[in-house]
Order: sequence, then C-alpha cells, then structure tokens
Amino acid sequence: MFLLNAEKSKMKFMKIGTKPDTFYTQDGSRILITDSPNDLVIRINNTSYHLHRSSLVPKCGLLRRLCTDSEESDSVTIELNDIPGGADAFELCAKFCYGITINLSAHNLVDALCASKFLRMSDSVEKGNLLPKLESFFHSCVLQGWKDSIVTLQSTAKLPEWCENLGIIRKCIDSIVEKILTPTAQVSWSHTYTRPGYQKRKHHSVPRDWWTEDISDLDLDLFRCIITAARSSFTLPPQLIGEALHVYTCRWLPYFKSKSHSGFSVKENEAALERHRRVVNTVVNMIPADKGSVSEGFLLRLVSIATYVGASLTTKTELIRKAGLQLEEATPADLLLPSQSSSHLHRYDTDLVAAVLDSFLMLWRRQSSAHISSNSQLLHSIRKVAKLIDSYLQAVAQDVHMPVPNFVSLAEAVPDIARESHDRLYKAINMYLKVGIPALPQAIIILVLKTLVTLQVHPEISKEEKKRLCRSLDCQKLSAEVRAHAVKNERMPLRTVVQALFFDQESSSKGVLSQAASQVLASRGKEMPADETSMMHKLHLGPAETASSIGKAKSMREGGSQRGEEKIRTSSDPRKLVRQGTGSERKYHASRDR
Repeated sequence: MFLLNAEKSKMKFMKIGTKPDTFYTQDGSRILITDSPNDLVIRINNTSYHLHRSSLVPKCGLLRRLCTDSEESDSVTIELNDIPGGADAFELCAKFCYGITINLSAHNLVDALCASKFLRMSDSVEKGNLLPKLESFFHSCVLQGWKDSIVTLQSTAKLPEWCENLGIIRKCIDSIVEKILTPTAQVSWSHTYTRPGYQKRKHHSVPRDWWTEDISDLDLDLFRCIITAARSSFTLPPQLIGEALHVYTCRWLPYFKSKSHSGFSVKENEAALERHRRVVNTVVNMIPADKGSVSEGFLLRLVSIATYVGASLTTKTELIRKAGLQLEEATPADLLLPSQSSSHLHRYDTDLVAAVLDSFLMLWRRQSSAHISSNSQLLHSIRKVAKLIDSYLQAVAQDVHMPVPNFVSLAEAVPDIARESHDRLYKAINMYLKVGIPALPQAIIILVLKTLVTLQVHPEISKEEKKRLCRSLDCQKLSAEVRAHAVKNERMPLRTVVQALFFDQESSSKGVLSQAASQVLASRGKEMPADETSMMHKLHLGPAETASSIGKAKSMREGGSQRGEEKIRTSSDPRKLVRQGTGSERKYHASRDR
C-alpha cells in the first residue's frame, strides 16, 4: 500500500506501510521490539541490526542466498558493509519488510532504490516487493516534477556508479532538459526565481531564464551535463546559456560580486580555492562562442577571479581573448577590478585592463588591415574604447598609489586615431596631478576646509614624471574651453601650457602670437574672470591655479639657469614655440611636440 501527494506545485512523496516504528537503539545496535527472538544480525560498519529471518528473507533475494549458504544455527550474522546508502538505506528496506510506515521522496529515493536493488527486492523474489514500487514512483512522479528531478539528480552524487548503471542520472538529466526546452507559456512547475525587481504578482508570464537558479544548486559535473545537453538541442539562445553560467558562477564563487577578495584566506582555504579553480575552468569552457552571450562585466570579473584563484594559463588567456572581443561594451565600473598582487599598493589591476586592451587592439588592427569590417564600424569601435579607457584613467587617477608608468602606458596604448578629442585624457591627467582632499573622516575634512589646508593626491610626483604624463596629450585636440583651462593650469608642465596657448591663440585670433602669449601669460597671475570660473565649474575640472603663473612667465622671458633660454617665437609651427636648448624637456618631448 502506498500513497502519493498529487498536488502538482509541490514535491512528491510516497508513504508505504501502516505499522508504527518500533526500532530503538541500544549500545550501538538497532533492535526491533517484538515478541519473537532475533535470529538474524546484519552488520553495516559500526551498526548492528537484530532482526528476523522470517520477515526479511522472503523479500530479499540476497539475504535468502546468504542465509541458505550459512550453516543451520539459531542466529545468522551477515556483513553488508558495501550496501549502497549505508545503514539508513538498509533500515528503510528492513522497515518495508516488517510493514512499518516509511516515507519516500526525492531526497531519499536514490538510496532506497540502490539498496533495494542491492538486496534484490524485486517482483521475481516476491510479488509487490519494494523495488518495483520505487521504480514506479520514480518514473510516474519524480521525473514528472521539476524540483523532484533536480533534487534526485543532486542526490546521485553520493552513489555515481550505482546511479549510472541504473540509468537514474540519464533519466533525470533528460527530464530536466525537456522541461528547460518547454515553451514558457506551458511552464507550470514550481521554480525558484529571486531576481531583484521581479515580483510574480506583477508578471503573468514566466521569464525565459526561470530554470537557471534551480540548476545552479547542482554539482559542477551534473550542471555541465545539463548545459551540454541543452545546448546540443540548438534551440536555446546563447544569451540564456550565458545567463545560466552567470547564475552558477555567482552561486559557487562567493566573492564574485565583491569588489575585493581580501576576505578570503588562501592558506586556510586551499581546498576551497581548488574547488573555485574547477568552477572557473569549467565555466570558461562552457561559454558560447557567440559574441554577447555573456556580458563584458562578467568576463572581466571572471578573469580577475581566475587570476586570484590560480586558474590555468589557458583559461586566463581564453578569458582575456573573449573580453577583448567585446571590450567596447564595457563600462568604466566594469574595469575597476581589484589588484591581485600583494606587492602593489595601488587598488586597481591596471595590468589586467592593459592585457584586455592589447587583445582588443590586436583584433582591431587585424580587421583593419584585412578590411573585415567597414571603416566606419572599426572607427566607431576604437573611439568607443578610447573614451572607455580615458574614463577609466580618470577613476584610477584618484588612487594615491597609482604609479606613473602604469598610468602612462595605458594612456599611450590607445592609437592616435582613436581620440577625436583629448578632453577626457586631459581631465584624467589633471585629476592625477590635482590638489585635493583624499578620503578622510568627515571631522578631518571639516577641519581641513576651515584651515584652508589642501592635500595633494600624488605629492611626490616630479617634474619629469609630469612631462611623461602629458606626453600623450595633444593640445590641438582639446576643446576651446579645456585649452583655456590648460593655459591657466599650474599643475601642467610649461611645455604643455605653451602648446595649449598656441592652439588656443591660433583658433581664436590671427594676430601676432608673441604679443598674445605675453598678455595671457602675464594674466595668469591675476584673478580668473567670472565667466571662465563658471565654465571650469561646468567642466568639473576644478579651479585653475594661478599662484606661480607670473613666475613661469618671467622664466620664459628672462631665462633661468636650470631651464635654459626659452623664447616664444612667432611661428605657425607649434614645435618652434620652445627652443630645445638644454634640460630634460628635449628627451621627453622631442617625439611628441607639435
């Protein structure tokens, strides 16, 4: 006799037997309360069952053979240490033999199935035996349910060989994949869907990715089997496969959504790191080749974690290649990845961003030379990436420990054709050089403001490093507003100021440059006009410093022992604005002066 719950939205269970449970434990033994003396002892590891041959032997073909082979005696002891499911599974089978009530569901069905198969509790031994009842429940109820199939499949991880031989794994996978491929209008199974902003009451239709959260609970190998089987049908779009991979990664990599890995101890969690390496390697191999199947942010986070957990070089190389393919889809926030090196004080992993950018540029140059895409598409792509990198530079410029070489290498990696305007690059350099108040407690900030004390973000930067920072800056590509700011910006090297002044004068007037230069340089010591102050505020470039402008102007007019003689000459060629006499300016600017 068995009963099923037939409500479709809930998990199924089966109840067999009517007698109460009279098993009890005494000194490590499980004993059944009965009037008859025990004549059968079953030992399973450290547990002994004191039972009766009259109840078990008729239903268990294995025990019938073992008891027949044993010599006639008042009691028979049999070792069953290798029974699948262990003592708990055997006890379920024993209770069935006594008619004691047992409850079966997807959680314990696999153990009971394997144990009853091991004990040979089939209809050929006795009609109405346990094994056919369990098989009927498995096929007619468990495989028809969504969560029942998933829970049953998950429980097969304890007995993989038995479940493989009995076909349980394959049948569960086929059932799950069949439901995944079912049109959403026909989905009526209870499922888990906890996406932010989604409320079932407000949505009458089932979302396309309704199945992704439930299968994310599966073991990695089982998850891979389901995704592989679903992809082989060629009916699921790559974006759905990518969403399933994203959900699984978030489920099994606890720091995937975090901006820092500092909470994870490598020494104390080496086993966990190994599991995470397996997850990363497996997920990367399952990412569809279709561009856009996963987001760029997902790829960048994954390559960052791959570096952290020590994934294989092949995995990291493939991730960087995939990330480079769709770099133009990234946002500046996607690139703000934590630094993985313990020897670096800076917060952001600029090396990773540089590797992805290099991968993108290699593909872009190859397409440009082979004319695979139209010139307009390629130009749009490279300019979009240039804006992305300049925005990223603005963010990392605020890191007080960001080295100048890292900043410069990223700025110079972008081809000249990619930047229509250098306004964003100028803002990034200005933020790197600017005087500001770093992140401090509010009370200290108030004190600093009251005392008019300012702190420089990069206080130890040298003049030579400033020149290196500005080496990739093309003043001719600055807007008129930004050039006006650069002319009055004390943080910029004198050469950059003069070049900005030249192009500013060239675009605004056809008068004599030397006279305009003298007037503008002299005006740097005076108060900035109100209209320019308003313009700077609008650009968020910060106030233009003017404290040492007059000194710079005098240096240009009168000369100095350290800089050498520099005179402003009237010329249409900006390279002749500053005569390269002596000093380090020749070395750093000879190749980039205009």
